[in-house]
Amino acid sequence: MSSKLPVNNSQTITDFLSLQKGQLAEDSSEDSYKFAFDDQAFLARRETLGLRFQLELLKPEILLHEHGIEHTITVFGSTRFVSCQTAQEMKDGANTPPEIAKAQRALLHCKYYDSAREFGAIVAVYNATQTEGRNKLYVATGGGPGIMEAANRGAFEAGDNTIGFNISLPKEQHPNAHLTPGLSFRFHYFAIRKMHFMLRARAIVVYPGGFGSFDELFEVLTLMQTKKVEHFPVILVGKDFWQGVINFDQMLTHGVIEQADMDLIHFVETAEEAWAVIRDWYQLA
Repeated sequence: MSSKLPVNNSQTITDFLSLQKGQLAEDSSEDSYKFAFDDQAFLARRETLGLRFQLELLKPEILLHEHGIEHTITVFGSTRFVSCQTAQEMKDGANTPPEIAKAQRALLHCKYYDSAREFGAIVAVYNATQTEGRNKLYVATGGGPGIMEAANRGAFEAGDNTIGFNISLPKEQHPNAHLTPGLSFRFHYFAIRKMHFMLRARAIVVYPGGFGSFDELFEVLTLMQTKKVEHFPVILVGKDFWQGVINFDQMLTHGVIEQADMDLIHFVETAEEAWAVIRDWYQLA
């Protein structure tokens, strides 16, 4: 009986580039004679995976350094939320039951989009008071829609630099329109993207979201719990949501976490409260 185990369970770089096995063989002199750095098929081989990791780590690192970006506040949250203005427009134009239900959900969650936009603006206003780049905190997100767009938008509209760490997905995620030119990055590997979320992060602000937001949140908490990174504020916006979908008290009761782990988390309701946690933590002027 033949095995049902898959050869691999990921979208490989060859899948992403639509390269066929024959294109990786380098059988002709035309192929083998190419410069290694100019040979897409060679760079897509399994053996060059480590090089691709290095390049994805190095490119944003160099460009962020050239832009003087030392400190970031990383904002996570749902890709599905829209502004309250957009949600109201959806309601006004809804005719069918599915459209009405979608508009009602949008109205329920739009406060988070508007809050993230406000938070981005608050950070930008603070940065405008600072003369030295080493004292500034820049908004960084996953670069896509929803909460990411909102936080980038608030900072961008206030005239500040804003960063997007985008990711290639089967349903392509495009950069939102509120990213500073030269600070919009694209990743193939989630692991390297997550490293850039963390490398300059001085706080994490997490709005309600789905699997991706949970993944990013718990990775940060695990890194802190295991002392792989210095403690900094982890701020969850919307206490009812977070305590409704994650029973932190039960985790404490079962002994799978300790109170010291819960002390890493700050629950807030507004953009101003989120900024106050960061301001007080770092004693910012």
